[in-house]
Amino acid sequence: MGNSFIRDFDGQPEDNVLRQGRDGSIPTRPPEERAILVGVDTPTSPWKVEDSLDELEQLAMTANVRTLGRLTQRLDSPHPATYLGKGKLQELADLRVSTGASVVIFDDELSPSQERNLEEKLGVMVVDRTALILDIFARRARTHEGRLQVELAQLEYRLPRLTRMWTHLSRQGVGGVGLRGPGETQLEVDRRQARGRITHIKDEIEQVRRQRRTSRERRREEGFPVVALVGYTNAGKSTLLNKLAGASVLAENKLFATLDPTTRQVQLPGGTISLWTDTVGFIQKLPTGLVAAFRATLEEIAEADVLVHVVDITHTNAEEQAATVAETLESLEAADKPTVVALNKVDQLVTGADSPPADLEAQTPEGYVLVSAERGWGLDKLLECVQDLLEGELREVRVLLPYAQSSLVDLFHQRGQVLEEEYCEDGTRIRGLVPQRFYPLIQKYADRGTTV
Repeated sequence: MGNSFIRDFDGQPEDNVLRQGRDGSIPTRPPEERAILVGVDTPTSPWKVEDSLDELEQLAMTANVRTLGRLTQRLDSPHPATYLGKGKLQELADLRVSTGASVVIFDDELSPSQERNLEEKLGVMVVDRTALILDIFARRARTHEGRLQVELAQLEYRLPRLTRMWTHLSRQGVGGVGLRGPGETQLEVDRRQARGRITHIKDEIEQVRRQRRTSRERRREEGFPVVALVGYTNAGKSTLLNKLAGASVLAENKLFATLDPTTRQVQLPGGTISLWTDTVGFIQKLPTGLVAAFRATLEEIAEADVLVHVVDITHTNAEEQAATVAETLESLEAADKPTVVALNKVDQLVTGADSPPADLEAQTPEGYVLVSAERGWGLDKLLECVQDLLEGELREVRVLLPYAQSSLVDLFHQRGQVLEEEYCEDGTRIRGLVPQRFYPLIQKYADRGTTV
């Protein structure tokens, strides 16, 4: 971590030790850093502060940081200037000295003034949850699109913080903790460069959105149903996709093991080929700027026909994690999508069994399926539930389909129900039922004088 948290604005690390060579050589990873974790326990938080710090420690571990200690304080809200109260801040400073920690990580996003005040008091680098998540995302983004989205989020996060960062956006040298930055003139140059880069990245991401929109329209024309895997990070989405599709998506027991979305074909019980997309995992206190930057990717969720919400049923905070996913889906305007909940890792709840126990299945509510992505339990039932959701919402329509659109006539016969069919001079007139997801394909062919 250390200087790896302070990357210049082309997405590369500031530290020459970390900077990838022009020849593509792999940089040497810096020594493991040591941190103190800090959190505020507020009455309105849905998570216990210790549980939230447990997750923060996992994030730190993912960023190659070892936790030496923790400090918490119960407040109605974080102190506006220093996050902690005066007494606790001094306690934190003493703890930092006694442990020799090289960085202090806070469990909430800090304001620029809070960061400045805390670094002056503690004498080491201060990192908040947002910067930590952005650093992990920057390490794990592999595709051009993913790198663009991460860089946009980093730029928008750092723009108001330029006064406490390195002296120039393209600086190659190594700085020390606590540098306050350049004079006002250079700051304005840096800000203009950052804003210009933000505009350029947004234009590129908009091109990605247009390409994705075209791809989605093509998929709909081909009649492929789309299923999006959503869930909390490390819930087992990638493992589930691997098992269903025989794919080879990276699946590790780490937070944000996969960042870039992956789409694979999965055959449903009725023989229909569906497209399943493994999306980036959610997390509590996910930076709003990161959600916005990844909107081009997350649109895949909003455009999916069915969502499969994967929940790690063994996790202590499974209920809170599920609520976080629901809130994020709400922010993406995708909360009303047909959804089946896959309660994953059920094999860890029982020993010596070859399938989920009957008593557990009997207690499982409708819309929920007990699965083990690792052992392949419950996958047939999961696919059946997805198929039922895809085919269950039939809509009655009356259309006049031109003879040039014979594929849409086939669609009625293969995926819907034909109630009346008549061959006319202008095409085929059909009254029938089709799955709701095909409605956009035939809407413009509504028979005159009827309502589709």
